Amino acid sequence: MELVKLEKISPKMQWKHEAHDFTPWLSKNLQELGDVIGYDLELFGCEIPVGPYWADIVAKDINTNDKVVIENQLEKTDHDHLGKCITYMSVLDAKTVVWINTHFTDEHKKALEWLNDNTSAEISFFGIELSLLKVDKDKASVVFDIVVSPNETIKNVKQQKNDLTDTEQRQFKFWLKFREAITDIISNPQKARPQYWYDIRLGKSGICISNTYNTASNTIGCRVYINNSIADKMLPYLEEQKKDIEKDLGFSMEWNPNPTNRDKIISISKNFDMNTEQGIKEALSWLREKTAIIHPVFSKYIKQYKE
Repeated sequence: MELVKLEKISPKMQWKHEAHDFTPWLSKNLQELGDVIGYDLELFGCEIPVGPYWADIVAKDINTNDKVVIENQLEKTDHDHLGKCITYMSVLDAKTVVWINTHFTDEHKKALEWLNDNTSAEISFFGIELSLLKVDKDKASVVFDIVVSPNETIKNVKQQKNDLTDTEQRQFKFWLKFREAITDIISNPQKARPQYWYDIRLGKSGICISNTYNTASNTIGCRVYINNSIADKMLPYLEEQKKDIEKDLGFSMEWNPNPTNRDKIISISKNFDMNTEQGIKEALSWLREKTAIIHPVFSKYIKQYKE
């Protein structure tokens, strides 16, 4: 294999104007940004009016339905855009801000770090430096480099101090351990939340692995979740490949167990004694194993899907 030196070039060589060129490109390629920050992003709108200002991009995190404000600059950070980020977040009731630029000054890094450490567990600020790496004469690769991100340890401590029910506490602690267990097999897994499910992206909007922890029955599930927006086309497509999919998996799954539901699932589940440390350990091991198999197999078939 021949090793080559990649040349870093200015994003303005590709996008001359931030609003007219870069923002439209990013709005059509949100998954590239989502893969970096660990979100499954869906476009909500571009140039959204906020008083006398305009938010570049507002997206939605499909896993939580929360709004994500994305503020773009094809230059270094400034106070004006920091103020806009906070204003847009508050007025639009967003939970996450992603501030993209070509260079973060030290004072603006510090500002986002302070905001991450001193706001509630649900609020997140990301600082992203944008660059291009020239691959050859006519090709370049987009690089989103995270320079500021939420401190998960601090956020998790805050979350556990919230008024969570016993069920939410158990689910939150389980997903914290599960997230830690999959960091070597899943790139940028989402943060743990005190809820029934934990989602993992599969590379296409509207479909993901949605693992579950039912505290009432002590059932752990690994399921492919298909949103109703694409279920009418995606489920039949996958069902056509069922024999090959289960051959690749090495085990069978339950396909569309609730046919009257608009959202569709393909799942496998198992009961564990979740009242003991050993049972929790076994549940984590089983779920990690199934996730490690199901993720690449379904990702492969989803990539082959043609609209």
